[in-house]
Amino acid sequence: MRLAGKIAIITGAGSGMGRAMAQMFAGESARVVCADISGKQDAVAAGIGANAIGVHCDVACESDVQAMIAAAVSAFGGLDILVNNAGFGGKMLPLHEQTAESWDRVHAVNIRGVFFCMKYGIIAMRQAGRGGSIVNIGSASAVVGWKHHAIYGAAKAGVHAMTRTAALDYAPDHIRVNAIAPGTIWTGLVPASEEFAEPPAGGFRLPGIPMDRWGLAREIAAAALFLASDEAGYITGTVLPVDGGYCIGFSGMGAENDGKEVV
Repeated sequence: MRLAGKIAIITGAGSGMGRAMAQMFAGESARVVCADISGKQDAVAAGIGANAIGVHCDVACESDVQAMIAAAVSAFGGLDILVNNAGFGGKMLPLHEQTAESWDRVHAVNIRGVFFCMKYGIIAMRQAGRGGSIVNIGSASAVVGWKHHAIYGAAKAGVHAMTRTAALDYAPDHIRVNAIAPGTIWTGLVPASEEFAEPPAGGFRLPGIPMDRWGLAREIAAAALFLASDEAGYITGTVLPVDGGYCIGFSGMGAENDGKEVV
């Protein structure tokens, strides 16, 4: 069991990638705090069993985050793993059509929330004195530009930068800090995806992605599991793209252009 004896908090655990992480981590013998604002976290925890609890948490609220950390310590005795997965996309519009309210809400969840969770999670890890692992969920939109994603991409770029800096700050405490940059992932936040756990066979291709398909929540969960585990014990400060090759370059020319000169 890759996480035997470990205590993990996963934010945004009520659906999508967070739910997949909670279930996968518990399957590897972690005790898991399933945190979410949606109310779905309790059902996810109940489905896991005695090794999980659900906690209501708005990550943009400092006192909620403090209570979430305290719940992990109270229920399970400490904190070894923190996955900052909770996120909010906001309205996808050209920059000049965005509002200050949209900026504030997107940044409140996506970077202010990560700041609060890291701050209080690191305090708990340092107090316990046994190190730890933090996995932040960034985005491919912070690596390459996505049309109409200026506000969201800016917040996620901040997550990537904070990941690298915290990795330097807390390496002496044996606290590793890494991030994942998901590409286009099939989750409950994608329209119509609640109907299918995975894209229907033969459908929903993504020709702009080199691997020509959607990513799956369990694939992000598997990457998070690796970074959280002792198998990644010599990895810190990295941002791992899990994006079907999207960030390495455009793949939209198609096989029909193979062997042809492009001017």
